Amino acid sequence: MPPQPATPAAQFTQLLSATRRGARLARLLAVEQIAQWGWPPDSERAEAAAVVVAELATNAVRHGCLPGRGFRLSLVLLQGSRLRIEVTDPRGDRLPAVSGIADEGGRGLVIVDALADGWGVLPYPPSGKTVWAEVSSVE
Repeated sequence: MPPQPATPAAQFTQLLSATRRGARLARLLAVEQIAQWGWPPDSERAEAAAVVVAELATNAVRHGCLPGRGFRLSLVLLQGSRLRIEVTDPRGDRLPAVSGIADEGGRGLVIVDALADGWGVLPYPPSGKTVWAEVSSVE
């Protein structure tokens, strides 16, 4: 687990509904926010960050939802041009795992692993979890 930043350069947090629409909105909000922070929207790293957000948000909706509970998207711009993406859902009992390429479904974390500089899972007491990933703006 990488250390938590002492002083982030900028932060964004949004609660979203645990629906396909909420997952799509997470990606759209992330694209807009990182563009406001100066990452060119058509750059390879901005596109990688958007895909990572989409995969983590989709996982939260498909595997981490509980009736009446949403998920939280947090973006933290760190010193050194790194973006930390965090998606928190209420299902701490369902920890993500990277599936094999031949598996039906479950490829989202294979994609995250390929695009992110690192990722992991943290407990979010009392019952949830946060799946995080970091993407550098340097191509």
